[in-house]
Amino acid sequence: MQAKGEFALVTKNIETARKTSGQPVKRGTMAHEHHMQMLLTEAAAQRGEAEALQRSLPRLEELAKRDKHKLYAAIAQRARSVLQRLAGEYDEAEAHLEQALEVFSELGTRWQSGRTLFEMGELAAARENPEAARQYYQRALGEFESLQALPDFKRTTAALQSLK
Repeated sequence: MQAKGEFALVTKNIETARKTSGQPVKRGTMAHEHHMQMLLTEAAAQRGEAEALQRSLPRLEELAKRDKHKLYAAIAQRARSVLQRLAGEYDEAEAHLEQALEVFSELGTRWQSGRTLFEMGELAAARENPEAARQYYQRALGEFESLQALPDFKRTTAALQSLK
């Protein structure tokens, strides 16, 4: 999928940037570690790379807990579910997705809700339940369409079309 290359580039750029001094900055502020960890973890989740998730996810979980950051904790839960899905731990993955979706709904973060619904579709597809997958993908499409999140809309449309 074309988007996987974009997420690989994100990871490469972040890893390169982490090795360089961040001060002084010309404008704004430096990105905080928890934000960088979130980006690395999200990129790994979107690529479906278990090894990259195993490297980045524990630190994101730790930072989100330390900072009591509800959004990043929910993103970590979604990423944890991807890792569990890849390992065939479907029940655990489902529980994490449901918890994450609840937080995103509470926070009103529609793109994050759409991402989570997409992952619920991926889990249903892995469980060989195309009807449930179709329903989750359709719900994700609704979120992405309303936000005009075209790359995510296209990715979800492709996943929907790939169902049997």
